[in-house]
Amino acid sequence: MADTSNTINIKNKKASFEYAFIDNYTAGIQLTGTEIKSIREGKANINDAFCVFNNYELHVRNMHISHYFNGTYNNVEEKRDRKLLLNKHELNKLQGKLKDQGLTIIPLRLYINEKGYAKLEIALAKGKKNYDKREDIKKRDTEREISRRMK
Repeated sequence: MADTSNTINIKNKKASFEYAFIDNYTAGIQLTGTEIKSIREGKANINDAFCVFNNYELHVRNMHISHYFNGTYNNVEEKRDRKLLLNKHELNKLQGKLKDQGLTIIPLRLYINEKGYAKLEIALAKGKKNYDKREDIKKRDTEREISRRMK
């Protein structure tokens, strides 16, 4: 088996611009065989994904995993809800914090660990206001300008 642990690293690039992160967690994902094969090919997208609680279980919604080419009838719906695997203590902590106004759970990164399992890095986040976003843009521009002048 080829070493895919370092090659598959699908990020949600909009997340750090749109949200301020409070807590980070790493969760396993309950997938079918064709879904993990598609992820190993890098055919997944988490930009529009978010997490919701359903019967005390955490599910990721709107995560797009393309159909596996050789999957035939084993392929499942591309944007179905997928169960996230966290322990009960972490689930209770997240569910308690979600009751606060304006908090949400968003995926940050989808990767394959050393053992070959797909993992999803999620964060408890609060949406940024427009002035916070403008400050981030200013900060990034000044850092870029300083690094240019240092060269």
